[in-house]
Amino acid sequence: MTREERRLRLSIDDQIEHRYLEVPFELPRGATALEVSLAYDRDAAVIDLGCRDPERWRGWSGGARSRFVIAPHAATPGYEPGELVAGTWAVVLGLHVLPADPVDVTVTVATGVDAGGVADEADAPPPSSGRAGATRTGRDLPAPAGLTWYAGDLHAHTTHSDGTLTVAQLTAAAAGRGLDFLAVTDHNTVSHHPHLPGVGAAYDTCLLPGQEVTTHAGHANAFGDIGWVDFRRPAARWRADVEERGGLLSVNHPVQDDCGWQHPVRTRYLELWHISWFLDLTATGAWAYLRTLGTRAADLPVLLGGSDFHTPDQGYPPGTPTTWVAAEDRSPEAVLDGVRQGRTAISRFPGPGEPALVRVGDDLVALDADGTVLVGAPVADDPDGPPGGTGRRQRVRGDRVVVHAPRERGPYRLEAPDRMLLAVSA
Repeated sequence: MTREERRLRLSIDDQIEHRYLEVPFELPRGATALEVSLAYDRDAAVIDLGCRDPERWRGWSGGARSRFVIAPHAATPGYEPGELVAGTWAVVLGLHVLPADPVDVTVTVATGVDAGGVADEADAPPPSSGRAGATRTGRDLPAPAGLTWYAGDLHAHTTHSDGTLTVAQLTAAAAGRGLDFLAVTDHNTVSHHPHLPGVGAAYDTCLLPGQEVTTHAGHANAFGDIGWVDFRRPAARWRADVEERGGLLSVNHPVQDDCGWQHPVRTRYLELWHISWFLDLTATGAWAYLRTLGTRAADLPVLLGGSDFHTPDQGYPPGTPTTWVAAEDRSPEAVLDGVRQGRTAISRFPGPGEPALVRVGDDLVALDADGTVLVGAPVADDPDGPPGGTGRRQRVRGDRVVVHAPRERGPYRLEAPDRMLLAVSA
């Protein structure tokens, strides 16, 4: 076994010069396994950890790990196993938070280590016997001809980034919640993608490949089996790469604490309803952000929801909120095509009895929503609209109410009388 230490002293000046610092090292021919560890004072700084080989990206763990192993047939979750190509590799450090005075950082690279202790994807509950009908929720929401509304979640994490559940454990939780599909969107890695088809088949759940492209200036989900998106490049390059490869790029939690969207780039898809809204379902920040994108329906993005699930300890399951997609079937291709066509709706939860609002042609159907208020978006050229900058409002009376609702007056939402958000539709 060989071991090499690189000692650095890093401060805010280094972060100003480059957000991502490469620490190169030579990997000899015939290496059987590679181990990298990172040590620094975690009370003084936040430094992310990743790796590239001479030819491609090999993985990222952000601040979730201080050590990883890569071998031909196994790797720490977040990293891709495979050939250990001889040549110049690099440990990639993300300089997220650095102090004014330098902090000591040690990067240790070892080869010839034992890769037998690398975690696997086991320890999941056994799959259930199946689903009762076309949808796991059992809800038969009215849909355009040839389509079905499927319930899912478009934002979730596993042990391949900073989540605590394996892919199988997360999928079991989603299936138990009644979801038909789930996007697995680990931070700056696609190491989870090879696990999705098998786990999805075992749990009869559509698993969508995704990557949360994660930077200090905002996050975005890249959906589709499109390979890795280089988060170190400008956001305009992410969008171009994703579109060229046939995927979808969605801005995530645009007004969320210290990771709101600051990149000067718009996308056609927007995670409007993020789990953070559940702290105050009467908050209006996300609606205010949406209005900055334009006042015409043609200006507005396709609206998505995401639980940003990381761990059961957060106190809520996947599907909080639930994104509904009207699709031809439950395949990843069909679900993503439904998103691409803008056939989405969002509700707090997936189950029966929960208020839902879905579009069928020029009509909206409000279900299990008796006593709620249907609110349209403000329209700039509506001289007869309500005062105060609000959209048109009407009371919902009944458990299945059809309302003529032109798209150009959307998006629409269902609110409780106390203004608590219940559901959203285009």
